[in-house]
Amino acid sequence: MPESYLIVGGSSDIALILASQLLDENHSVTLLARDAERCSGLQNRGALVVQGDALDAELVLKAVETAKEQGDGTINGVAHLVGSLLIRPPHAVKLDAFNEVIHTNLSSAFLTLSTACKAMLRSGGGRLVFTSSVAASLGLINHEAIAAAKGGIESMVRTAASTYSQRGIRINAVAPGLTETRLAGQILKSEAMKDAAVGMIPLKRINQPEEIASTMRWLLCEAPDNLTGQVFHLDGGMAKVRN
Repeated sequence: MPESYLIVGGSSDIALILASQLLDENHSVTLLARDAERCSGLQNRGALVVQGDALDAELVLKAVETAKEQGDGTINGVAHLVGSLLIRPPHAVKLDAFNEVIHTNLSSAFLTLSTACKAMLRSGGGRLVFTSSVAASLGLINHEAIAAAKGGIESMVRTAASTYSQRGIRINAVAPGLTETRLAGQILKSEAMKDAAVGMIPLKRINQPEEIASTMRWLLCEAPDNLTGQVFHLDGGMAKVRN
């Protein structure tokens, strides 16, 4: 049965793939995206785009309301795919740069959580999926800022899953390792950095964006109702496996 989904951070590589997968299943898709031009192919397939920043409360509300209208008053699921990357030691990071990482990743996630849950409480429930990182679980060199932001997301997911557990709202997260996306370009453009990163991964390869998108689609559409408050590590075994 077709359902209505919202993707926040809709112009990211993984978001575009996730949206395409949902459209393939005849679901309604709304995207909140900074770069609407990247979403033009999805618009041609019926997706609706709200252009703007995920830290703009009015635009987040507009995106949620648009998705609700698409679903005849119900928003079935929300994926938050807003992110940034800052790989520097703390002594080389100014407070403004740290705050930007926190706002981009964590504050936007909380705004999405708050706004979407208000809508879902009125319609009887729904599912939310957020994006963390392997950096939230491991002590990776020079990842202090992103580890703080993504660690906050994981704590928020667990707590919110408890808060809304009796209200029909299921909240989970994915925690990818290095993934072949534009965001990881500063690492992937250097063969030395790429080889060093791959060397830390038990499976000895980086993620493909389709793998992350497919997992998020499963969490939104197919995961059992008793699955909530979980963080799915998509990192080639990096967080848990040693070899």
